[in-house]
Amino acid sequence: MRILVTGSTGYIGGRLAPRLVEAGHELRVIVRDPLKLRDAPWASHVDIVTGDLTDAPAVAAAVENIDVVYYLVHAMGTKGDFEQTELAAARNVASAAAAAGVKRIVYLGGLHPDVPVDELSRHLRSRELVGRTLLESGVPTVAFQAGVVIGSGSASFEMIRHLTDVLPYMPAPKWVRNVIQPIAVRDVLHYLAAAATLPPEVNRTFDIGGPDVLRYGQMMNGYALEAGLRQRPIASLPVLTPWLASQWVNLVTPIPRALAVPIIESLQFDCVAAEHDIAQFIPDPEGGLTGYRKAVRLALAKVRDGEVETSWQNASVAGAPSNLIPSDPDWSGHTVFTDVREQHSDAPVERLWAVVEGIGGENGWYSFPLAWALRGWADKLVGGVGLRRGRRHASRLAVGEALDFWRVETLERGHLLRLRAEMRVPGLAWLEMTTEADPAGGSMYKQRAVFFPSGLGGRLYWFAILPFHGVIFSGMANRITQAAAQPVKAHI
Repeated sequence: MRILVTGSTGYIGGRLAPRLVEAGHELRVIVRDPLKLRDAPWASHVDIVTGDLTDAPAVAAAVENIDVVYYLVHAMGTKGDFEQTELAAARNVASAAAAAGVKRIVYLGGLHPDVPVDELSRHLRSRELVGRTLLESGVPTVAFQAGVVIGSGSASFEMIRHLTDVLPYMPAPKWVRNVIQPIAVRDVLHYLAAAATLPPEVNRTFDIGGPDVLRYGQMMNGYALEAGLRQRPIASLPVLTPWLASQWVNLVTPIPRALAVPIIESLQFDCVAAEHDIAQFIPDPEGGLTGYRKAVRLALAKVRDGEVETSWQNASVAGAPSNLIPSDPDWSGHTVFTDVREQHSDAPVERLWAVVEGIGGENGWYSFPLAWALRGWADKLVGGVGLRRGRRHASRLAVGEALDFWRVETLERGHLLRLRAEMRVPGLAWLEMTTEADPAGGSMYKQRAVFFPSGLGGRLYWFAILPFHGVIFSGMANRITQAAAQPVKAHI
């Protein structure tokens, strides 16, 4: 079967695509930047089309000769009106699929109460309108309405995990008493993969959720038990509005404000499946649907073992990676500030590179931890991503991945790592680290920070932080090379 997957660089799409390939389907994906798939092990087995779903000609080209389209994209967390962006993309896909004779559209939306669409949160309203657009396309469509997805790397799981890990006592808004029907990511993928072969007369929504219906507070304490923590006392405070609650979530979890606001707005409702009609067409997974506690247990094991396939953080920023850093000759005529460091290490280049690629997350940034932490908190306060976003894998990176408040823009394994700043700065910033063998023995580490200021504010920002560079950047170069010379066991 010839299948197009949209959202293949996202949390769900990035997990579904390799499963469809493994099942023997002929797969095509449409992505804004093919570089984001460069390190995906399944990418060499698919046809990659470059384009955006808001670009009608690109969508028309992507759906040509396709049997099934998976619609797995959203625009939450992006700049501008995400509702209008999502609706425009859905209309393009619906129109192009109908014109190309596509036989089936499979869409993943969200569970929501049976109320007028105008009463829903922006996120749920957008999901509902996108679903309607696809269902009215003339192409047989199945629109799954899923509960909160629980799996390693999912935004919902990470929000629960960090709220519970960080707070011994949880002052919470009244929505912690609302009931929710979470679903394990493995069960979502089970339904999605099987939906490609549904009969053509099926054109409707299906509610999908796990076997447990829980209050949000129960979900947090269920996580606590699986994580070996004490259950958290939770106080429901009516004074915490959705907006205030989202600011709180932004501060104590890796979820940035742009994503936290629509998520919190959606938690104002009870979200429970009204039917389980999908069982008439797709049997439940072998062994039954996964319970919430087991889903948390599986997710924690994946995090512990460094086996997180995909993560919300690598799908929530549109267009990453950005345009690559301009080459040095192109800087002529432009204001640019740089900080360059070079340091010899007695370690072999392979060991030095291992330290470089393992930077960030739990390993930190090898210099002045308090300064990095303060910069992360400052970024969160102004709505940025902050430093707590961490990394997907403890020792390996991939192009397009998030790394604390950076994003991997270039990766030449064994030689070059270039990170683009995603913290709020008045300009554009990169951090570049290279390793190479030293002809005299050992290896050489080279580090370069590059900043393109925006206006006067950008220039003042650079000079304001200049005194800290001697401590932060020189210390970083020194400690990275020192860490490379330590016994390997000390850094596993």
